[in-house]
Amino acid sequence: MQPDQARLADTAAWLAKARLDLRSAEHALTASEPLHEDVAFHSQQAAEKSFKALLTLHDIPFRKTHSIEELGRQCLGIDPSLRTLVDRAAPLSEYAWRFRYPGEEVQPTADEARESLQIAREVFEAILDRLPPEAHQKVR
Repeated sequence: MQPDQARLADTAAWLAKARLDLRSAEHALTASEPLHEDVAFHSQQAAEKSFKALLTLHDIPFRKTHSIEELGRQCLGIDPSLRTLVDRAAPLSEYAWRFRYPGEEVQPTADEARESLQIAREVFEAILDRLPPEAHQKVR
């Protein structure tokens, strides 16, 4: 069954937000003093929104969560070949909150920031590859 136009539009909206988070992470990484915590946060957000795009296209409801593991598990029901990528991306979940609030003064390293962005890009591209072109024509 083909997805309806509203579902395609919702899927495209999730992808557009994911792409914006990727751009934000890339920009934060190139700042004169790189903003590693922002890179990690936006990388997590990009992966999360990419998985939500796939679930939206397939009309699979998901709760409001930042858990990459939970969303990824749901995506595995659509495409089990995502297993390695879901496992690789699951640790990004903590970046939704870990560096966003006062208290713990630990910051992500430059390597952690770059790795989180690389994983987010892989998730984004893998999801795009699994979607019909009409769901992402203007996103790439």
